[in-house]
Amino acid sequence: MSVPRNALEFRRIGNLPPYVFAHINELKAELRREGHDVIDLGFGNPDIPSHELAVEKLKEAAEKGRNHRYSQSRGIPKLRQAVTDLYARKFGVELDPETQALTTIGAKEGLSHLMWVLVQPGDAAVVPSPSYPIHIFAPIFAGAQVSQVAMGVGEDLFGNMVEAFERSRPRPRVIILSFPHNPTTATVELEFMQRVVDFAREQEVVVVHDFAYADVAFEGYRPPSILEAEGAEEVAVELYTLTKSFSMAGWRVGFMLGNAEIVQALARLKSYLDYGTFQPIQIAATVVMNEAPDYPEEVCEIYRSRRDALCEGLARIGWEIEKPRGTMFVWAPIPDAFKEMGSLEFAMKLAREAHVAVTPGVGYGPGGDGFVRFALIENEERIRQGVRGIKKALFD
Repeated sequence: MSVPRNALEFRRIGNLPPYVFAHINELKAELRREGHDVIDLGFGNPDIPSHELAVEKLKEAAEKGRNHRYSQSRGIPKLRQAVTDLYARKFGVELDPETQALTTIGAKEGLSHLMWVLVQPGDAAVVPSPSYPIHIFAPIFAGAQVSQVAMGVGEDLFGNMVEAFERSRPRPRVIILSFPHNPTTATVELEFMQRVVDFAREQEVVVVHDFAYADVAFEGYRPPSILEAEGAEEVAVELYTLTKSFSMAGWRVGFMLGNAEIVQALARLKSYLDYGTFQPIQIAATVVMNEAPDYPEEVCEIYRSRRDALCEGLARIGWEIEKPRGTMFVWAPIPDAFKEMGSLEFAMKLAREAHVAVTPGVGYGPGGDGFVRFALIENEERIRQGVRGIKKALFD
């Protein structure tokens, strides 16, 4: 029996734009089938191993049958205590693990479901642009409109945020931010966060800060937590994750921290949706935060070395790019001679002729088409090989 046609009129996905990243993935796979060695600097999938302590604790906990049962969607108490202890050590922020900390199945899940409790059809959110796609689409999936904040070098980020807020109709209920920023690598100081919090308190709007790259910063720069700002607990929540900091991408361990009412609202929703991350993963994450707190510094040093190999190598061949102060990415303006191609065609050219995969900036929304994003997910030798390929494709 066939399914009635109207039953296959899918909701929410119909208005999604074409997934431009798929073009690069398909070309990359085609080139590899042909036998080419493609250096993948596209998808930001960390290649650095998780700490051995986390792996050992996972195996140990998984051998105990009692850990195979349903867990708590909020996260086990020791895990929530571990992340609040981390915030106290690293940021000087005191949080109640019972009411101000919630475990999420990675930051994307946490942000997406948070939008379900903050916005609905007829509401609006302010989001950066260009931006990591889920920042734009999480409120859209919840039925809200988005008003976009121009990001990039030389932009007045606070002024742009205020302008986007004021022009939005309807009046926004949420402001989504993320620093250090993916993909533009923009960074801010604590003063900026304080201005955002003061504005949010004045306007009675919620701020959601995705702090994915909290521990990936260079040259002594320390990214501020929005929760360090005075009054932040009244209006703000923050997403922290072990994905980049502890190189635990596939483990899917994230946290929502901050305003107790918002955290508890998400906890209530999640109690209907999931039973949390597999408990041995939660146990391993607890141990690694408590017993290997300096591992993010080792991870960060690897990314710094790769950043230098890429930026200095590209500078030597004539492609000058400012070194980012944070993230595991380099946001590169397309060289003038190739700008008219647009970022998708330029990325395809690099894949075909240089055998280097990068991400086209157009995939991150308005303002991204003049750029490509390099992910620092290959070692220095492979990066230098990629630079040689780019030289032959663009500058020889």
